[in-house]
Amino acid sequence: MSEAHIYEMTATTLYGLEGVLASELKGIGAQDIEMKNRAVKFKGDKELMYRANLSCRTALRILKPIHSFKVWKENQLYNRSQQVKWYDIFKIDQTFAINARVNSKFLRHSQYVALKFKDAIVDQFREKFGERPSVNTKDPDVMINIHIDHNECVISLDSSGDSLHKRGYRASSVEAPLNEVLAAGIIKLSGWDGKSNFIDPMCGSGTILIEAVNMAMNRAPNIKRPKFGFHSWSDFDKKRFDEIRAELKEKETTDIPRFYGFDKSNIAFSACKHNLIVLGYSKYITLEHLNFF
Repeated sequence: MSEAHIYEMTATTLYGLEGVLASELKGIGAQDIEMKNRAVKFKGDKELMYRANLSCRTALRILKPIHSFKVWKENQLYNRSQQVKWYDIFKIDQTFAINARVNSKFLRHSQYVALKFKDAIVDQFREKFGERPSVNTKDPDVMINIHIDHNECVISLDSSGDSLHKRGYRASSVEAPLNEVLAAGIIKLSGWDGKSNFIDPMCGSGTILIEAVNMAMNRAPNIKRPKFGFHSWSDFDKKRFDEIRAELKEKETTDIPRFYGFDKSNIAFSACKHNLIVLGYSKYITLEHLNFF
């Protein structure tokens, strides 16, 4: 990788899965890996960013920091966020949203922090173009992540868009379904080799079973995801992204072990069966409804 094209990035995850995620990032070629609380910092080029979003089973988001500064007072937020040339990052006809996380005795309200950054961004556009971009909290073109830890503020672009745990395969669900990233992390931590038969005695709607099948098949968890945050970036290389996705697809295999799922809940059993049929995984998995009274 050329030095000119290497970025510092941060992959966020769930507490306790930092080591698993670090191993995943190392496996796809990330450099200078450093574990943090619920996150892993690393370096890589744009192609590695694409691969991380497609391939990392225990990542929630892949963030690309663009600016950082010290902050002690509320009025510093507006002024220092203006140091970023936002009009170089996205266009006036694109929508944006801000996700703020705050851990500071100086600033206590994440919504207030997000509001100040929003004001700084739209005022900068107004000053330069006479009009402003719109906010879209549900499906923005550009997601901006603000993380304040004590007096350190880091502004990042969210390359993932929606959280990466949203694989898109859950056709049916149950109450409080297991997070897909957590399910993948549990399997990784269990030491399962991906070749031995796999049993889930309380399969619920099938999240652990599906994640295990994907691992055995060497199928990237987000290979079918239609949109990532970086799709709206000005430097998005669609040709190279499509090539990477095709490369990952070619590495898949159907030579996998047998999987077994059990559950006593009628609702869970039906949801699991439906999810497996939709995915075409029924041929790999034997389900049994346990009639406990």
